[in-house]
Amino acid sequence: MNQREPSTEHAASSSERHGGSERHGGSERHDSAGHLTSTHLASTLVLGEALVDLLPGDADSPEGRALPGGSPMNVAVGLARLGHPSQLAARLADDQLGRLVLTHLEESGVALVDGALDGERTSTAKATLDAQGSASYEFDLDFSLPTPHLDDVEVLHTGSIGAVVDPGGAVVRASFAEARAHGGILTSYDPNVRAAIMGDRETVRERVEALVALSHVVKLSDEDAEWLYPGVSPSEVLRRFTTLGASLAVMTRGGEGALARTSRRELTVEAPPVRVVDTVGAGDAFMSGLLHAVSAASTRHALVDGLDEDAWADAALATAARSAAVTVARAGANPPWPRELAGEEPAPRLG
Repeated sequence: MNQREPSTEHAASSSERHGGSERHGGSERHDSAGHLTSTHLASTLVLGEALVDLLPGDADSPEGRALPGGSPMNVAVGLARLGHPSQLAARLADDQLGRLVLTHLEESGVALVDGALDGERTSTAKATLDAQGSASYEFDLDFSLPTPHLDDVEVLHTGSIGAVVDPGGAVVRASFAEARAHGGILTSYDPNVRAAIMGDRETVRERVEALVALSHVVKLSDEDAEWLYPGVSPSEVLRRFTTLGASLAVMTRGGEGALARTSRRELTVEAPPVRVVDTVGAGDAFMSGLLHAVSAASTRHALVDGLDEDAWADAALATAARSAAVTVARAGANPPWPRELAGEEPAPRLG
């Protein structure tokens, strides 16, 4: 199926780390103007698939390429690059493809939870690209997930296939219910619909809405919304999500930017002008940028507690849009490092 936000993730080398900006847990972040400041960065746990994208051959790689991918993994990588202690609960095998993913995660600073390497095989997505660079996929997936521990977790995120397809979906639902019962953990969800795998529309919508009701922050694309709610306006979809319980609901709209709703108002953000190389991973970079922006303690607590105060929202959306813009300006799902997000140095173009 064609998606504007597919899963492909280029493995970034350790040479791309910039000036120590990737120290985890209490180093650099950005204020509302995008300037780096020093403060505690929230610890994050992402639940969902990590896989290997098998891309067709081209002039540079006639035999094709194998690249780490998966929407949840992309978000974990994006958060780790921005300095957050980042864990990923995914299922991999201790095989050649699994080690490829593991190396990529280690280079970006993402830790796997216990049991993540106990799979029988590493999941794959065989991709074909159209003339516009959009991908369609044939998946071979292990739908299981390891059961994570939520000790010391401050931000819990999930999305895409692993969030709704069992048996992994059951792990996600239980973890989110535990997080909400515990209190104090910001929960986040990106449906990132893959209709060919997830099942029929009614069942998927039911599971999506169950997770929306357990999430403080929800981000979906306009294509997700069109599939889940045919004929329903973007504003009504976001209003539905906040009625279900989300404190912040956001819909990305490609080059048209994003629309968002809090309990108080609807707001928009424009997409920064940029020469687009491809849109692979744009939504995942938007998601990690958004979570980075709202993870400061005061904002995080406002979202968790459902407070009406939302002065942070415009700056948070702008940060998310900048994160996506850096990613679409170069090949593959290659989210920004801190100085790129702040505009303090140009984003390297890979590939």
